[in-house]
Amino acid sequence: MAEKQSNKKKKRIIIGVIIAILCIQGPLTWAIQSGRLFTQGNKAAYSVANTEPKSDSKLSGKTIIFLGSSVTYGSASHGESFVDYLEKIDGITAVKEALSGTTLVDKSVWGKKSYIARMKSIDPNIPADAFVVQLSTNDATMKKPLGTISESFSKEDFDTQTVAGAIEYVIAYARETWDCPVIFFTGTQYKNEHYAQMVDLLLEIQKKWDIGVLDLWNDPEMNAVSAEDYKLYMVNSIHPSRIGYRDWWTPKFESYLSDYLK
Repeated sequence: MAEKQSNKKKKRIIIGVIIAILCIQGPLTWAIQSGRLFTQGNKAAYSVANTEPKSDSKLSGKTIIFLGSSVTYGSASHGESFVDYLEKIDGITAVKEALSGTTLVDKSVWGKKSYIARMKSIDPNIPADAFVVQLSTNDATMKKPLGTISESFSKEDFDTQTVAGAIEYVIAYARETWDCPVIFFTGTQYKNEHYAQMVDLLLEIQKKWDIGVLDLWNDPEMNAVSAEDYKLYMVNSIHPSRIGYRDWWTPKFESYLSDYLK
């Protein structure tokens, strides 16, 4: 009898261990594959907390709304992105509406709301100086339809189930709600033809709407980064590390926003 109870106990322990491994396997595998656990670029020395503010930033006092997904959130850099560095370094007031895995195209992904759905939850009374939007890589990864640019300027006419229609809807809604400049930004280059097409589409939409576009994808300086620096600055092909945001991306945002909003 005692031997049977001992065997049952051993089985329960083994089953418990297996369940525990299965529960952590997903997050642990992601962390290892993304490099987040080991990347040098995410050292505490590069964190927002250990970054010094500027005393003479042209952006100081600006209120800027940021809408995006994992790159805007900083999913591979402990939740710290260019948004947080701009807030610390330049003294802006940031409204950071960022959720990993979400798309411009107005469809729920794994129960997470789209850009458009989340944009509508932002306080319409915020005295925004700018509305900055990430051209999400998730739309490219999921191969969302590009769609076509509408002849209309009315948000009711846009097909938000396409990338083009969603971008136009975001522009129209933001201008109508906050009456401020709208600026989109792209990611840096990586191997994805669908995202390259999205960048081209955005630049065509820019001509229609006269919006700002911080085009990191086609930026010669960003594309001239050395292999050694790239390894430090990027956790993977899409997501920067802390130092990547601080030293590589944030200066581009500072320069562009300072010129665009002056």
